[in-house]
Amino acid sequence: MTADAPLRVTFFGDSICVGQGVSIHSGWVTRIAAELDQISQSRGRELVVTNASVNGNTTRQALERMPYEVQSHGVDVLIVQFGLNDCNYWVTDKELPRVSPAVFDANLREIIERGRIFGARQIILQNNHPTTRDQDLLPGGNTTYEASNRRYNAIIRSVAAELTYLVSFTDVEAAFDRITGGDRRKLMSLLLPDGLHLSRSGHDVYFDVAGDKIKRCVLGILSPKVY
Repeated sequence: MTADAPLRVTFFGDSICVGQGVSIHSGWVTRIAAELDQISQSRGRELVVTNASVNGNTTRQALERMPYEVQSHGVDVLIVQFGLNDCNYWVTDKELPRVSPAVFDANLREIIERGRIFGARQIILQNNHPTTRDQDLLPGGNTTYEASNRRYNAIIRSVAAELTYLVSFTDVEAAFDRITGGDRRKLMSLLLPDGLHLSRSGHDVYFDVAGDKIKRCVLGILSPKVY
């Protein structure tokens, strides 16, 4: 991209990035985008923030969308967050997760690699917050949704640790665990009644935990000598 081209920031994820269940203005992505716009204006640089996230998407579906959503437009900062759908089990899948752990690992790596090839100077990989879906077993009978979520979070953490030269990692799961201290009632206050999607308070946590790193990445590109 040319020096005067807009700085492109793309959120690439699922319903957690879309903000399912809350007003548009309350979502953490929308709020971070507004702050990034203020930062870019103060430095006289055009910035385009895109939320290329889709409710219910797995990493398999995301890879199918990536050629248009990310590659065709180019990207400078790419924020990647998937897993809550990959880890789920549907009755119709006969005791198999929507995306197997091995394929989930491979898909994350391909998303990261494609982001790098198509211009991303900063790639932020995030894992997912805990849920309160920890009581009932998923179809298959041997694990709860939350146990599966934790397993896929561990995969994300492992990929990030191995690819430190490519990605910056935000451990959302650990942040929620610190805030709630393992108190299920506190966790419930951060989630909608479905026990999965974020309440407005949950979006506040994401805004603080994810927003700081995203803003620093953008500042690092706009003003390399600032920090």
